[in-house]
Amino acid sequence: MPITGRRGTRISTASNIQLSRTHRPGSWGSLPARWILLPLFFLQIPVLKDVKSQASDAICELTPSNVNRNAMFNRGAPPFNNPELLRAAALSVDRKAFIDILTEGKGDIGGAMLPPPEGVWGMPPGMLKTLPGYDPDVPRNRAEARKIMEKLGYGPDKRLPVTVSTRNVPPYRDPAVILIDQLKEIYIDGQLEAIDTAQWLPKVMRKDYTVALNLTGNGLDDPDQTLYENFTCGAEGNYDGYCNPELDKWSTNNRRNSTRPSAKSSYGRSKESSLKTRPGRSSITAVPGPAGSPT
Repeated sequence: MPITGRRGTRISTASNIQLSRTHRPGSWGSLPARWILLPLFFLQIPVLKDVKSQASDAICELTPSNVNRNAMFNRGAPPFNNPELLRAAALSVDRKAFIDILTEGKGDIGGAMLPPPEGVWGMPPGMLKTLPGYDPDVPRNRAEARKIMEKLGYGPDKRLPVTVSTRNVPPYRDPAVILIDQLKEIYIDGQLEAIDTAQWLPKVMRKDYTVALNLTGNGLDDPDQTLYENFTCGAEGNYDGYCNPELDKWSTNNRRNSTRPSAKSSYGRSKESSLKTRPGRSSITAVPGPAGSPT
């Protein structure tokens, strides 16, 4: 599938790699000199060395991408309509492991917004670590999660079976497999359900899942876009049915009245409170790639 762009510019062609080829005079027949034709690639970071070795004149870059991997839990149906179970699941996630495995250490840990320093609205690390599962002490997080699960009646001899649904393409499927492995640490046994791309969006919009691994992309590094599209009550991209009137009120008031510093601080406190009280959607990592690209 060809795409075009101005000569010598870099064009986004993947979720985490940019490729471009400089036009050589006399090549590509009658194409105007200021336009080039590029093939569309979908590559993962582990194959970057292969790309460089096989296409020595390719320009390959990693840049921040306003995309995050997130685990969604259906809060409207058993068993995850129990807030304590949601908290246990959030505490089980080892985000650094996702980054190390999927991106060879080149991803970022963040919340709903693009993480700093590239993201101007992302939570600072000190605030982020206070959210369930974001403390880097993974053994301690999981010990707390197992205590919650045992209080709910689960344990080594009584595990919770769940289906983990995801889109059947590697950027979705690979992290879903890691999520399943990590949930086992707290007595939750996940079974992967890989869904055809054409059926994936209708499935999540119907909330036809128990656990889902999704990627969320934002066109702007701005809470106006992110919150209204993905988190406010009834929003089209609010696939897990999250509804917090406090967050809706903040979104409406601060977008009109606040300067960036005060709005950023208020946004952080509002989002921190919402994630602490009912963590139904757990952001895992930000994906490196061309900034602003959809996930």
